[in-house]
Amino acid sequence: MTESRKADAQTTPAVVLLSGGLDSTVLLHHVAMTLEYSPIHAVSFDYGQRHARELECAEYQATAVGVHSHTVLDISFFGELVQAGTSLVEGGGAVPDLADVSPADRDQPPTYVPNRNMMLLSIAAAYAEAQGISDIFYGAQAQDEYGYWDCTADFLERINAILQLNRKTPVVIHAPFMDRKKEALVLLGQELGVDFAHTWSCYRGGKQPCDTCPTCVERRNAFTEAGLSDPLGE
Repeated sequence: MTESRKADAQTTPAVVLLSGGLDSTVLLHHVAMTLEYSPIHAVSFDYGQRHARELECAEYQATAVGVHSHTVLDISFFGELVQAGTSLVEGGGAVPDLADVSPADRDQPPTYVPNRNMMLLSIAAAYAEAQGISDIFYGAQAQDEYGYWDCTADFLERINAILQLNRKTPVVIHAPFMDRKKEALVLLGQELGVDFAHTWSCYRGGKQPCDTCPTCVERRNAFTEAGLSDPLGE
């Protein structure tokens, strides 16, 4: 973003997809405090995931930032549609430990949710267009241990190309962390004053993170590489 664009952003609204995980929480603070978009409309989704811990954190973080609105959309039917192809939703297969996912499968592990980002971003685009908002942000980042195709530069470029077909109110999806690893997001979050105790990453839910599922391992490594302690691991 250019300096002139940043100045204009002070009166430019944005939609932020907020899961309540580490990445989307740091993104929310970044859009509000660094990029200075306002007002911010946070959108979260109940898509049939195994637990509500992330959504509880999303509510906390939306309040902490002081968003204009925080909408939680119930699309739990989606989980029923895709449960045969993912371990991340209720009724799906067991969430694997990262150590049990073969290197060959880590580019699209069992925790991938079929077409999730395409669906969530499409809904967010409809909401943004109806509100007259041009900018949408989501928290794709450069994952170290595994990867999803709908968090890549190719995906972002192509979905934006489709959205530009809109004849009156096209929206643009931004993923400013796409080339940053989670370690960088931990450091940025610390700089922005993010309360990481109110973020949730573990795919299994529970009272404490399991420390062995793919996202728990990635989170633990990120805090270690950043030289910081994870409040959820204490």
